[in-house]
Amino acid sequence: MTKLTEKKCLPCEGGVIPFDISEIHKYQKKVDGWNLENNDKKIFFLEKRFKFKNFVDSQDFVNKVGKIAEKEGHHPDINFGWGYAKIAITTHAIEGLSENDFILAAKIDEITNV
Repeated sequence: MTKLTEKKCLPCEGGVIPFDISEIHKYQKKVDGWNLENNDKKIFFLEKRFKFKNFVDSQDFVNKVGKIAEKEGHHPDINFGWGYAKIAITTHAIEGLSENDFILAAKIDEITNV
C-alpha cells in the first residue's frame, strides 16, 4: 500500500460521498495525533495542535503548511499565535472527510519530523 505522503490530493468538486466512521478510523491510524472532531453541523474534521518555542517558529511552520496546501490544492483552516498552531482539515466540498484530508495531515506531520 502506498504511504499517504507519497500520494497527491485529488481535486474534489463535490459529488463524492464522505468517509463513514469506519473508513475514518481506518485512515486515522495512518496519521499521528490527529483528533477526530465534528462541528455544529456534525461535519467531521481532523484537528491537531502543534507547540513551538516562540512566535517566529509558529509562523515558519504555518508558512510551510501553506506551501504544502498550495501544492496539494487542499487548504486547511489554520489558527496560530505565540508558540502554537492549530490545524483543522476537512473536505468542504463534500462536508466531511476524504483521503485528501489524511494525505494533507500526513504531509504536515512530515515537516514536523525534520
